[in-house]
Amino acid sequence: MQALIPVNLPQHSYEVAVAPGSLDQLGTWMQGTETRPLKLGKNVLLVSNSAVFQHYGTRTIDALEQAGFTVATCLLPDGEQHKTLETLTQIYDAALANHLERSSTFVALGGGIIGDMTGFAAATWLRGVNVVQVPTTLLAMVDAAIGGKTGVNHPHGKNLIGAFHQPRLVLIDPQVLQTLPVREFRAAIAEVIKYGVIWDADLFSQLEAAPQLDQLANLSADLLQAMLTHSCQAKAHIVSKDEKEAGLRAILNYGHTIGHAVESLTGYQVVNHGEAVAIGMVAAAEIAVALQLWQKADAQRQLTLLQNAHLPTRLPAGIDLDAILTSLQADKKVEAGQVRFVLPTQIGAAIVTDQVPTTVIRQVLEQMQAV
Repeated sequence: MQALIPVNLPQHSYEVAVAPGSLDQLGTWMQGTETRPLKLGKNVLLVSNSAVFQHYGTRTIDALEQAGFTVATCLLPDGEQHKTLETLTQIYDAALANHLERSSTFVALGGGIIGDMTGFAAATWLRGVNVVQVPTTLLAMVDAAIGGKTGVNHPHGKNLIGAFHQPRLVLIDPQVLQTLPVREFRAAIAEVIKYGVIWDADLFSQLEAAPQLDQLANLSADLLQAMLTHSCQAKAHIVSKDEKEAGLRAILNYGHTIGHAVESLTGYQVVNHGEAVAIGMVAAAEIAVALQLWQKADAQRQLTLLQNAHLPTRLPAGIDLDAILTSLQADKKVEAGQVRFVLPTQIGAAIVTDQVPTTVIRQVLEQMQAV
């Protein structure tokens, strides 16, 4: 049970492999094939954090060394609060100490934070070296590892510092999800539901048919493979059409506009990224209903799915609505002072618009306040 998903770009095409058990063949995958060798050089800097490395570090190094790669490691502190330029320096220091050259490769083993930071380091070390993404969280598998968005946070906003830098390969081994904490798995379901809402009605229906979505143990292997494959296909197709978010790719930000504001205003300590996106999706759905773009019944279907995954659907207690509205102006998607929202129009389709009155945003946020 394996899926190879192409990301077709004019200059940076690559493949996303969804292959159970593939972590132990990482080095072979990185060599490529006879007809399509990846030519990644022999020196590798493996970037991870201690929690992930404890589970998969030795296996990853063994898989690389068996294929002839020379491996150095860099372990970063875990947590969104460490996704900073200061932490990024640790990757540069490791690259310098281990004499990584332009032909070398950074390998990101971890979740979205590790992937984003390693990708940004790869984009900027010696003005650009190879990067391979080996995501170990569901969120990174279906979203962050694909598409080349890299970066770190600024104290006043999420991912405000970054660059587009496409990976040479994304290798997804679903088996590593067995060690993922339940909360992290559950949070990532928000991104999977997102794809169903904005792009893939069939995926949405498959999710609706599942008895429960709140943890890996409740999903069949077939459903997990389908979720990963459908989500990666959606992301790959959208990125192939719009690599640097000039148009279509913006729909991937569904739920992220208000979600990022909630994350930032709670200091990345109260809700994680997926939980914030779930809250943002509820807000966007209600905005779309208020603007008569979406049917209330479909918004309710989305709400039911989010609740079935045990995701939050209201704002965290005590968050200031005025602060959210102010924070929206610092969002990367603001153009000419207008906040852009991704709003669904039916299950499987969405639009991007900056025609959302502040009064409507506030009204929806008031309805979503914790009770």
